[in-house]
Amino acid sequence: MSAPRIFVFGMGYTARAFARAMDGRAASFAGTMRADFEAANFADATHIVVSIPPGEADPVLARYRDALLAAPALQWIGYLSSVAVYGNYGGAWVTERTTPHPKQARSTERLAAEKAWAKFALDRSIPLATFRIAGIYGPGRNAFVNLAEGKAHRIVKPGQVFNRIHVGDIAAALVEAVDRNAAGIFNLADDEPAPPQDVVAYAAEMMGVIPPPEAPFAGADLSPMARSFYADNKRVSNRRMKEELGIALRYPTYRDGLAALWRNGNWRGET
Repeated sequence: MSAPRIFVFGMGYTARAFARAMDGRAASFAGTMRADFEAANFADATHIVVSIPPGEADPVLARYRDALLAAPALQWIGYLSSVAVYGNYGGAWVTERTTPHPKQARSTERLAAEKAWAKFALDRSIPLATFRIAGIYGPGRNAFVNLAEGKAHRIVKPGQVFNRIHVGDIAAALVEAVDRNAAGIFNLADDEPAPPQDVVAYAAEMMGVIPPPEAPFAGADLSPMARSFYADNKRVSNRRMKEELGIALRYPTYRDGLAALWRNGNWRGET
């Protein structure tokens, strides 16, 4: 198979990691930032990745649906979504076959965008891979940074767990999906859903600093956005990612990921 020509809508944190992972594997790699979204040139792209969050509608489909339908070389689309679309399952395990029932407005919009892209892929008769991604961390975005900036909290809500995933593991999964023209829904998550306060405590121990005190969720001083993250509680299975994309996580738990960031000295930002 010839090397793919990749175009990304939304060259943000995750997409930049994907670009680094594809270095030398793609015939071309381009994408949009906010300033040039209205002038995107994807006419020659074989593989398109959408990394822009939706509003009331998906902005890429709203602006470029007809052009994408007509793009002559297009073979595959990847859509970056979120595990938030599942909603609250009371700490139970969810898989790609679990019925989503989001309650938060932004999660409802994500699910609507997933469905819109599924319809587009059907109309265009090309494979679509939808990636439901857990909490993203990596260089510049991690508990060490939050501790160093005085923004870390240890909010305790009994039974609450979250999955996470290192941005390097996301990038590796996207590379494999492009190589395989993978289709379907894939949860991108680590092996160990864990309470958020444990992550902060582990990072503080590695840094040799005193962690912030634990605070009960009920009385915590949180913004409405931050509080909304605690409304959903679930454990996310990554089995399909491993079996169908052949992914062996480099950072299977938050401990592996944080230890590598600290050891490599790149926790402050991308290098």
